[in-house]
Amino acid sequence: MSPDVIPEAQVAPALADPADKTGRAHSRARAARRRRIVVTASRVLLLVAVLGLWEVLSRAEVIDPFNFSMPSKIWDQIWTWVTHGTALGSLGEQIWYTLYEALLGWVVGVVAGVVFGIALGRITLLADVLGPYIKVLNSIPRIVLAPIFVIWFGLGPASKVASAVVLVFFPVFFNAFQGAREVDRNLVANARILGASDRRVTLQVVIPSATSWIFTSLHVSFGFALIGAIVGEYIGATKGIGLLVAQSQGTFNAAGVYAAMVILAVVALLAEGLLTFAERRIFRWKPTTSDS
Repeated sequence: MSPDVIPEAQVAPALADPADKTGRAHSRARAARRRRIVVTASRVLLLVAVLGLWEVLSRAEVIDPFNFSMPSKIWDQIWTWVTHGTALGSLGEQIWYTLYEALLGWVVGVVAGVVFGIALGRITLLADVLGPYIKVLNSIPRIVLAPIFVIWFGLGPASKVASAVVLVFFPVFFNAFQGAREVDRNLVANARILGASDRRVTLQVVIPSATSWIFTSLHVSFGFALIGAIVGEYIGATKGIGLLVAQSQGTFNAAGVYAAMVILAVVALLAEGLLTFAERRIFRWKPTTSDS
């Protein structure tokens, strides 16, 4: 065979039709859309099945409707709160009060967790000195601190914010700490070779590298912030969703308890959606691993 003649099998890959690549991309996009539709439909069907079974069993008194209520009564309770308000005022006011406490506690807890996590991750001596104390504090059940915060700060929002802060701080701290420790040493070494100071290495290398770790903790930590605010309101407050739960429980209104839980779930899902959107915007360069 002449050396100037290139076998057809070697030419074919190099001359692949761009239309084939476009077709494969469209096929993958259609498959992803179909999967999203299937997942969404399955989620809706599962929710409808659970609620329908709950309703049927409650009406048939297979489960006690007094203690477990039923979806129709829960919806009636939510609608009553929406249209006529609650004993504490409008429903929107209660939601905003709880959301304000949770958001403020979440922001303070996230900032403190990131700052301390990065600092201890970068400064080994500081980590060695404070490490045992952080482990001891982390072992304390944070929920039991809520009554102490009520004693210290009163029935106002400060005690609920403090409860939210202590619940948010530790997951964010440990993720930021681990993210700072997992930074590629070659990147740090190259930055130092180029003359970067410790401050610039931290700001321009360590923090960006730890961002994905930090964002991972944000999804969980906002739920913790809501829990902290609700528990604080449940123990003692003048308004808020947690106080609605306490009042509903005190009057044996199971529908009111579940209605407040549904409202909190909706707020948490909306917050999760916003965080996911922000994460995708910031990490657009990362390949997606799930279409859910």
